Amino acid sequence: MHRTLSIVIPLLIAGLSVALWAMMNQPSVEPPWPTRIQGYSFQPMRADQDPQRRIYPSLTEIDQDLSLLQGEAHAIRTYSVDGPLGQIPALASAHGLNVSLGAWIGPDAKANQAELERLIDILREPHRNIVRVFVGNEAILREDVEVSELMRDLDRIRRLTEIPVGTAEPWHVWLKYPELAEHVDFIAIHLLPYWEGVPIDQAVDFSFKKLDEVQQAFPDKEVIIGEVGWPSHGRRNRGAEPSQANQTRFLRRVLARAEQEGTVYYVMEAFDQLWKTKIEGSIGSYWGVYDAEREPKFALTQPVVRIPNWHELAALSVGIAVLLLLLLYRDSSSLSSSGKGFLALITYAVSTAAVLLVYQYTQQYMTPLTTVVGVLLLIGGIGVLILLSAEAHEWAESLWLKRWRRAFPRREVPDAWLPMVSLHVPAYNEPPALLIETLDALAALNYPRFEVLVIDNNTKDPAVWEPVRAHCAQLNRRLMLKGQSHGQRFRFFHVSPLAGFKAGALNFALRETDPKAAIVAVIDADYLVSPNWLHDLIPAFFDDEVAIVQAPQDYRDGEENAFKAMCLAEYRGFFHIGMVTRNERNAIIQHGTMTMIRRNVLEAVGSWSEWCITEDAELGLRVFEAGHKALYIPATYGRGLIPDTFADFKKQRFRWAYGAVRVLIAHRRELLGLRRTRLTSGQRWHFLSGWLPWFADGFNLLFNFAALAWTIAMVAAPETITPPYMSIALVPLVLFGFKMIKSFVLYRRRVDATWRQAFAAGLAGLALSHTIARASWAGVFSGKLGFFRTPKLATSVALFRALMDAREEALLLFAFLLGAFAVLQRPDAYMIDVRVWAAVLLVQAVPYAAAILVSLISALPRLPANLVGTLREMRSSSSSA
Repeated sequence: MHRTLSIVIPLLIAGLSVALWAMMNQPSVEPPWPTRIQGYSFQPMRADQDPQRRIYPSLTEIDQDLSLLQGEAHAIRTYSVDGPLGQIPALASAHGLNVSLGAWIGPDAKANQAELERLIDILREPHRNIVRVFVGNEAILREDVEVSELMRDLDRIRRLTEIPVGTAEPWHVWLKYPELAEHVDFIAIHLLPYWEGVPIDQAVDFSFKKLDEVQQAFPDKEVIIGEVGWPSHGRRNRGAEPSQANQTRFLRRVLARAEQEGTVYYVMEAFDQLWKTKIEGSIGSYWGVYDAEREPKFALTQPVVRIPNWHELAALSVGIAVLLLLLLYRDSSSLSSSGKGFLALITYAVSTAAVLLVYQYTQQYMTPLTTVVGVLLLIGGIGVLILLSAEAHEWAESLWLKRWRRAFPRREVPDAWLPMVSLHVPAYNEPPALLIETLDALAALNYPRFEVLVIDNNTKDPAVWEPVRAHCAQLNRRLMLKGQSHGQRFRFFHVSPLAGFKAGALNFALRETDPKAAIVAVIDADYLVSPNWLHDLIPAFFDDEVAIVQAPQDYRDGEENAFKAMCLAEYRGFFHIGMVTRNERNAIIQHGTMTMIRRNVLEAVGSWSEWCITEDAELGLRVFEAGHKALYIPATYGRGLIPDTFADFKKQRFRWAYGAVRVLIAHRRELLGLRRTRLTSGQRWHFLSGWLPWFADGFNLLFNFAALAWTIAMVAAPETITPPYMSIALVPLVLFGFKMIKSFVLYRRRVDATWRQAFAAGLAGLALSHTIARASWAGVFSGKLGFFRTPKLATSVALFRALMDAREEALLLFAFLLGAFAVLQRPDAYMIDVRVWAAVLLVQAVPYAAAILVSLISALPRLPANLVGTLREMRSSSSSA
């Protein structure tokens, strides 16, 4: 039954996915394209040509374009007579096309006069196919000339020809300057409802309403439509969405109505004009009925479909989803039907969104820049796909496992059978009272056979380490007096110099370990262990395949203040969610405290690596590569101290993230299966996907710098630089929302946290994003980071110092807030893509704001912990232990 559901659920969701594709692409029946339209706006520029730089097509190319339109239109409308464009009337005559001849009027008076002189020369030639003359196009709208200047030019041309003379402006310009109508033979209005943000279903009625308003304002003048059109691609303008389907719908509807009402019109335009990107942004390139390669962009008579090839795209999205599910469903026998359904739903949704994004991006004209950006976006999109899949997988396994397959074994073993344990406590410059407290807790262990080795590593001040040595001797005497120990159970070593940081100290301890010790256990110098720690967990080693037994890191000072309560909540997510799910596939991260390992395995794999600052995780990976097992129990057996300041909190996480990257780089061949080991696919999955969010923070930092650079360009050149595609800009918003919802849900369900605690944990985690990003890149490019000891019992910093501790984050926060404000000052700030981009900038600023807030909270040690609430000790549930 379970196997059947594993097949049926994905098939049902695949069917739902295809049904959604079909629903989005329901064909709509539209009026057919006229057999022969009245006119096209005609500019024969090819992709690499630009009239602003006087790079014009050849006469042969112009003739080819006219040949393409022959029989499709009665007339064409031109915009300039400069260069070869002045030959268009003669060339059009050979193809049976009338010409509405246009002369360009711009801000350069001298150029305007030359253009008019050229127009006059052409009008003196015997061209019978010139049916109208346009003097200027939107010259008043652009404020290139005064109304009086344009009227003077119109009067001049009208005196020289009997052909009707007019000019073209949007409908509202005519209503604003009615005196202009007295100097034309006809009024040409532009009806481009996209620019006015009119939704497609209202666009035709809106256009003819404006046409009617102009006709009523000038009843004695012929009013024609000089331009009417809709873009096939580009930015959404309020309710107006550019798309090939909407272009088809609008033009077929408006042309049918214009033909019915007998209105003269010119379709905007015959061919896509790539050069218009410089003056109108990317939207300017997509108004043609034909694309830049002279291929028709839409069907003229068939029903209109939003994405004509949606069947192929739907199949591709289903195929990608199936491949992802095959990966996610591997080794998922204990996942319930709800969990599998959730994974299938997320996978199909993400795959469909990815396919749509790629499709939309490839519909634009590709330049070297957009190609490079597209490749980068594709790489980033694959990363997002993998990241979301990994996050969804952890979500599903945390909530919907039917049973935990690797329950921690509870065994009652006679004391005589228990092996000897050597406890190693590395220390560097630790406060003596702190370490003495740790040793007292170890002395209280109810385990029959153990030793404690304290290795003080390079502490310079004898006043720091000598009290600890004296206390070890005192403990030995006390134990001997009680008859609980014979010999030196507590041994103290002060070693200076000693290379290799913490790993060097642990390797030294290993060399000094009692030969009879079978198990090595490690705790940090600030940990107070429970008396039954060893007694409860050592029996797990009676399974000969188990090499590591790990209890979580937990903390005892979370009630001290609000900052530490936040940190405690943040730590808990990894130890009560991530480690629990990793344990299911024998893929836990060995962390250096509260860990136990077989001595012979430790020696066989080469002991602790002194090149690595996260020697614990690296050792655990080597143990897995050798084919051994590890067990994790999510129950508190020891508690340490939380960093006192945000700066120390960041340094600790920097070390962890940096070390993780170095471990992945060092073991890349093993993790990718390029070097033979005994790693399972599940272990590879967890080690790669588990640290993927840290790499994601690193790439997010690159995205942030790119976003700021793009924002600067948008502000500096608002006429030409538009926001990134809205669908692409929405990705970081969706990703941020998904991760936040996942965090809240899992904290509430798995950590048993309140909403306040879940929020505090999320805030503390966000505050570390920039630190993790920097650490990730440092790990990629540098292998020489020194070991940083997290200070204990440090004095709290002042507010100013707290701000300085987050100065990088503060600078980036200011940059993002300023960027969001600046883009909203653009003239097109009313457009939804500008507002979405501002929202993206604000969301990207959230982690930096969180860092400043958490740093300030850390500087207020009297801020009570009950503002957050302190999490209880971790207790293993019946399902996992």
